[in-house]
Amino acid sequence: MQEVYDFLKEAEVYYLATVEGDQPRVRPFATYIIFEGKLYIQTGKSKPVSKQIAANPKIEICAFSKGTWLRLAAEAVNDDRIEAKTYALDQFPQLKDRYAADDGNMQVLYLKNATATFESFQGEAKTVKF
Repeated sequence: MQEVYDFLKEAEVYYLATVEGDQPRVRPFATYIIFEGKLYIQTGKSKPVSKQIAANPKIEICAFSKGTWLRLAAEAVNDDRIEAKTYALDQFPQLKDRYAADDGNMQVLYLKNATATFESFQGEAKTVKF
């Protein structure tokens, strides 16, 4: 999991894919934390992505850095605890102008049953599960 976190940090931006009915939806994200031994992402409950994850928690993340890309398939699980939200805000203080841990909108989700595959154009591949 740490390797995935480090790769996301290096890439800075990753693309999160969800599904809305039969339509795939992809958008850029830049928030990721490790809290209590789990990898988390963050969004707002008022956003369509939150509703898509609630309807179907299977997500994929894709990121690219220095000739290598990451594909991460997982289930996103909501964690409504203030402690998890506060930690996310402490790691990404730039979110504090849009979210508060107790605002009813901020959402943090941890990834479970995750399979991360690192690949490159040289044909190298590595898979990590957590």
